[in-house]
This record gives sequence, structure tokens and C-alpha cells, in this order.
Amino acid sequence: MYSKIIGTGSYLPGQRVTNDDLAAQLAAKGIETSDEWIVTRSGISARHYAAPEQNASDLAVEAARKALEMAAKDVSEIDLVIVASSTPDFHGSFPSTACIVQNKLGMKGGGAAFDVQAVCSGFVYAVSVADAFIKSGAHKNVLVIGAEVFSRILNFEDRTTCVLFGDGAGAVVMTASSEPGILATKLHADGSHSDILSIPGNLAGGALAGSGYLHMDGPAVFKLAVSVLEEVATETLEAAKMTPSDVDWLIPHQANIRIMKGTARKLKMPEEKMVVTVDQHGNTSAASIPLALDLAVRDGRVKPGHNVLMEGVGGGFTWGAILARM
Repeated sequence: MYSKIIGTGSYLPGQRVTNDDLAAQLAAKGIETSDEWIVTRSGISARHYAAPEQNASDLAVEAARKALEMAAKDVSEIDLVIVASSTPDFHGSFPSTACIVQNKLGMKGGGAAFDVQAVCSGFVYAVSVADAFIKSGAHKNVLVIGAEVFSRILNFEDRTTCVLFGDGAGAVVMTASSEPGILATKLHADGSHSDILSIPGNLAGGALAGSGYLHMDGPAVFKLAVSVLEEVATETLEAAKMTPSDVDWLIPHQANIRIMKGTARKLKMPEEKMVVTVDQHGNTSAASIPLALDLAVRDGRVKPGHNVLMEGVGGGFTWGAILARM
């Protein structure tokens, strides 16, 4: 028994914000930035922001519908929904965004639903969990979604972080298959690095204690990310008894073009084999990998039979990789 990705979908909210748009917004606050400054440091030219009335579940539902359509699956056939998000609908963490998505999609019958919180590694974690459930026989058709509204947690007086992130959602439908699909997965975490990327606030007495904004030590994150992404990619390939030359496409977490190029270089993979969306999406955390995967599937780059290496790294500190045959 194997698990296989049979459908992909994605959704970007309607408000597209270019670097020039953001620079003008920050200038009104007396904060200097520019398109050149942002592109040089991150490779990002634009990102999308959700409307005030849109929550992570709304973005997730749109992406899910497209994935279900591609997979030719009705919602009644889905017996598990997993949502990876650091920006859930309810910041008390319940009800889960997965349960809200399940309801908005009109799913009935009591199939399981839960959230996964591994920040930017969330989609990789969620796919790995779905793979294990399918291989165990516990579930047959699983909807996995990464959905984020990071614009809600950005401090727009901190140009080092607010220019990097965007909103969006990506989804895949995974099913039990007699043909190999998910070839290998590897997950890791090291809580000793929890302070370099976090939202250092919590609910106390019905109010927020501490900061509700994202805080990041950029240089520390950069250094750690490049190191662990190469290691986990190599580990995953070894588990599948494959080498980088067997990989048709590399889809890394879309955080920073320098991190992504550094990872490809260490793996000795040509940049032409790397799917890049960070320039137009920004860092969409758990949504970034499925957004990029869906784009590459729909534009014809990723074809049936291709081996796709997906890897992510995020706050926690968490990281992981998936090798999938499409």
C-alpha cells in the first residue's frame, strides 16, 4: 500500500501588493524601503494579502475545491482533512481550522479533521502524517492543505520582516494506491532554536500577553535553514535509495531566493530544476510548497512520473522533506 498525490489546488487572495506599493505604505509611517532593497535581500517582488473578512479557512476551501476537482473526488469520499497553518481562524486554537474547512466544504459523515502546527514546515509535516495514515489503512482519501494569512501577524513598522510574507493556500488530495507515490519522508525539530522565529505572545486572562507580531532573527534563520535543508534532502533521498540526479524538480519552501539557491547548489542541482514562486508570492509559510507545486503541475512542468523533492524549514525549529513520484 502506498499513498499518492492525485490532485493539487491553490488560491491567492485578490489584493496583490508590489514592493513599490509596500514602500509607499511604509513611507507614510516614516520607514524607508524600496523595491531594490527587498529584491536584493529576498528575491521578492510582490505578495498577496487577504481581505479583512477572509480567514485561513476561506483561502483553504478555495484551494481544496480545485484539488478535489483535479483529483475527480467528491467531498463525500474524503475521510481525513489535515490543515497546516500558523494563522488559524481562532487563535485560541479551537475549533481547528480543519474542522471549519470540513464544514465549509459540506463534508458530512464524521471523517476526521485536525490541524498541524509546524510553521513553514507544516505542509511537509501534514503530508508525512497523511502518508502514514494511508499506509496504515486507517484512511483512504486525505485532503491536505497549507493555508496562511500572515499579513495579520506582521509588524508594519519592522521592514526586516513585514516585506517578506504573504497570504495564500495550497492543497493536495492524497489517496491509497498500488503504485509508489510518496517515496520517502523525513521530519526533524530542535526546540533549542525556538527563539529565533516566533510570535512571543500568549493568551492570559482573556487578553494577549506579550507580542502578537512575528519576530525573527534573520541571520540565524538563514544560517540554520541552508544547513538543515541540505541535510534533510540528502537523508530523504538516501531513504528512497536515490540521488539528486534522480530528482526532476526541487520545490523548497519559498522563503528567500538566496536560501533556495544555496540549497540547490549544495545538492548540486541546476537552478533550472527548482520551482520558484517566492518572487510573486513572498513567504506564505505552510502554503508556499503546495502553492508552488500546483503552479508547476498546472503549467506542465511537473508531469506524471516525475520525482519531486519538497522541503521546508520553519519556526520551532522544524524541518523536513518529502520525495514524491507524481
